Amino acid sequence: MIATGLELIDDPELRSSARLLRADADPAEVAARVAWSVLVEPGDGVAGALLQALGAVQALRTAFGESGLVPPGVTAPRPLAEALARWRPRASTRAVRDAMLAAHSVGARLLLPGDELWPDGLDDLEVHQPVLLWARGDVDVLRAETAAAIVGARAATGYGESTAAELAGDLATGGTLIVSGGAYGIDGAAHRAALGVGGATAAFLAGGVDRAYPIGHQQLFDRIRQSGVVLSEVPCGSAPTKWRFLARNRLIAAATMATVVVEAGWRSGTLNTAGHAASLARPIGAVPGPITSPASAGCHRLLREYDAVCVTSAQEVRELWGEQDVTARPSTAPDHDRTRLFDAMSARSPRDPADIARRSGLSVERVRSLLGVLALEGAVAQREDGWVRSD
Repeated sequence: MIATGLELIDDPELRSSARLLRADADPAEVAARVAWSVLVEPGDGVAGALLQALGAVQALRTAFGESGLVPPGVTAPRPLAEALARWRPRASTRAVRDAMLAAHSVGARLLLPGDELWPDGLDDLEVHQPVLLWARGDVDVLRAETAAAIVGARAATGYGESTAAELAGDLATGGTLIVSGGAYGIDGAAHRAALGVGGATAAFLAGGVDRAYPIGHQQLFDRIRQSGVVLSEVPCGSAPTKWRFLARNRLIAAATMATVVVEAGWRSGTLNTAGHAASLARPIGAVPGPITSPASAGCHRLLREYDAVCVTSAQEVRELWGEQDVTARPSTAPDHDRTRLFDAMSARSPRDPADIARRSGLSVERVRSLLGVLALEGAVAQREDGWVRSD
């Protein structure tokens, strides 16, 4: 049975469930916000206009015919009628109550716009901002003064994962919150590196915070919840769909001060996150890779077509939001690694990264990382059967 706006707000069981989640907030506001999260898909602009104009409670009453008010930005009757056709099949007090009870059962916390820990950058999304956030883990990490998104390809190369880890680890050591999407490849490398140095990380999911997706990252999500936070705008139990992944990307871009793309194919979905960052006037950093690598084609496209800034270190990422290097940083270690790499290479006989690693005493990941940077400088070249020095 389809519920009315009044039932979605004033049902006694809903209010009781709302107090379980947020005893410090108005239960009608909590119930209304949860109802909206059940009713709409992420980024619904009609719902956003209603909420901005009327507030969550009155917006429900208006949407379901209990008020003659029509807010600015919503032209009556067509957009509202079309939206109602999308929302009505989900208008169920049981669905709203189940969403709250499911969140309570897994220890999820509810964050509302205006809360102290609400990421202020989300407000820049205007009518497309989330109606709430479901959170599991240590929400206090959201107090970080700086936050950077590190995103990239799921099918990442060793070079990409190594570079993402170096950037994330260095940034997290300096107190920056590392934000990503919890996916395989670059996302996972960034989260792990932040955790590995005792830093803070946040994962925005496309499905409910009670679901591990991808399932192979179950242990990673467990680790994130211990010293970081997992966030979503859709209720517990919600499945990650293609649209929700795309919509989720706007949250990663909006909640951070800059978005850094480490690896991405020419048509990678990661470019969608960069697009959201650009629309919000957030700086975009792109890590260059070998010009022969399809995994870096999207990064090179960002540099060429989208005014992205080339970044190769954590300090260059910090400079994206105007933070300057105030301490002299030693540079001998990278030079030593380069010297060892060159000593292990030949100008005539191509060698693969594993062979170079054995000869130099460096890790394969470090070798790949250095080769990518040195290729851009023209110091090394890749052939079909390996790498050579450009002597």
